[in-house]
Amino acid sequence: MNESGPQRDLEGRVAIVTGSARGIGLETAGLLAGAGAKVVLADRAGSALDEAARSVRECARASDVADHVVDIADEGTVGALVAFTLDTFGRLDVVVNNAATTDLAEDGDVLSQQVDVWDSIFAVNARGTMLVCKHALGPMMESGGGSIVNLSSGTASAGDAFATAYACSKGAIQTLTKYVATQYAEGGIRCNAVAPGLIDTPALRAGMPEPLRDAVVASKLAGRLGGPRDIAEMVLFLASDRSSFITGQVLHVDGGLFAHAPSTGDVRRALEALATEAPA
Repeated sequence: MNESGPQRDLEGRVAIVTGSARGIGLETAGLLAGAGAKVVLADRAGSALDEAARSVRECARASDVADHVVDIADEGTVGALVAFTLDTFGRLDVVVNNAATTDLAEDGDVLSQQVDVWDSIFAVNARGTMLVCKHALGPMMESGGGSIVNLSSGTASAGDAFATAYACSKGAIQTLTKYVATQYAEGGIRCNAVAPGLIDTPALRAGMPEPLRDAVVASKLAGRLGGPRDIAEMVLFLASDRSSFITGQVLHVDGGLFAHAPSTGDVRRALEALATEAPA
């Protein structure tokens, strides 16, 4: 987690970050705390949640950081998470729906798709995100409104050869984002989604072979994998009043993966070949 602090754009706000034991969620929790927010880190039992909370407390006021176990696919534990946040900090202003699951080994194409894999991924990614929104919206509106940031994925923006259930569940999150933004704008709620590109985390390196990672990087204009900080910075912006005129949007933070035509790489290589063949 990067400890360099941003401006304190969230002073006095209270935030929940799900899936915050590691990776994007942990980086985001640290960045929000550094911006002045009181933060509840939430993740599954058995995760490194305690250690994550300790690391955030090291660069924030210890009394402003709490942690709570949650299974976002279980409505009872989601309700308990929101109740804990209200009991601990008295209000709720920001929700970051980062928790998600995937199964790169089993989540393949449609023909080979197993129903239990499909259902388990949707239970966490789609239903879980909805449940957190459902239980957070009332307290947020009672506090005068706030910002919900849902983590989607670039996989929802174009078809691919694998991760079908994961991509479809992230597409559902994009639609949910627009519906929440539309239905609760009068209550002062803004809701946006961030669609990361491939992010360099230990989980990615463990689950995706290097040749596949290299194939994706070759199509990124930035020429590299993203890092958790790249995503956390966008989440902080969307959580703060600096983005007060932005709602119902899906913002791609992907190193330019979808900014160019699919054939750009082939066209460049063809132009280079033609240039070398041209007569002097």
